[in-house]
Amino acid sequence: MKTLSISILGFLVILGLCSVGLAADLSPLKPPAGAKVAVVVFEDLQCPKCAHDYPVIWDVAKAHNVPVVLHDFPLSNIHPWSFRASMYARFFDTQSQKLGDDFRGYIYKNQPQIIPDNLDQFARKYADDNKVALPFAIDPQGKLKEKVEADHDLGLRLGVGGTPAIYVVGNGGTAQPLVEPVKDTAQLSQAVEEMQKKAVAVPASAPVKNAAIKPRKKKPS
Repeated sequence: MKTLSISILGFLVILGLCSVGLAADLSPLKPPAGAKVAVVVFEDLQCPKCAHDYPVIWDVAKAHNVPVVLHDFPLSNIHPWSFRASMYARFFDTQSQKLGDDFRGYIYKNQPQIIPDNLDQFARKYADDNKVALPFAIDPQGKLKEKVEADHDLGLRLGVGGTPAIYVVGNGGTAQPLVEPVKDTAQLSQAVEEMQKKAVAVPASAPVKNAAIKPRKKKPS
């Protein structure tokens, strides 16, 4: 009887956790201003699955002419250099959005060779190859760190528990967006197409506004 009671209690705890996840408010996930649909990704630069999915996400986005919005979600408890890599990515974002995007791809490609002790060397090589002056202290005022932490906090509020967390979001015509979580990138293209059918076209005179958060806007080249 005692064992049964413990089992029931465990089930209720699990059910409660699931309920919290289901009740997560996804309203901050909106397309950038002027976009009907977007792909939103919470990523960790040390995550092998993120490395695999990164080019797939961009290929799908470019094929459907939709923007990609990236959010940092470093899992520092298991990935020791992911947070600093996110800060480097943020630094290169300040130089140009393309440099930031390409840096992420560069890190993903070299991910197996990177360790905490040589991450700085990889970042400096990327800077040298792209003729960017990389300062010794990339974040003297802590602003890049704040941005990474803000993204991570947003992910926690949304119930993100791992990476990559991929969402296809659409303009629902109201304050509440349309959000479709995508578990498998093989389904991403279909999810984007379906969202494009459901989402409301954005009038040129009335762009979609996102006052809740200010994501980094990524538009296919």
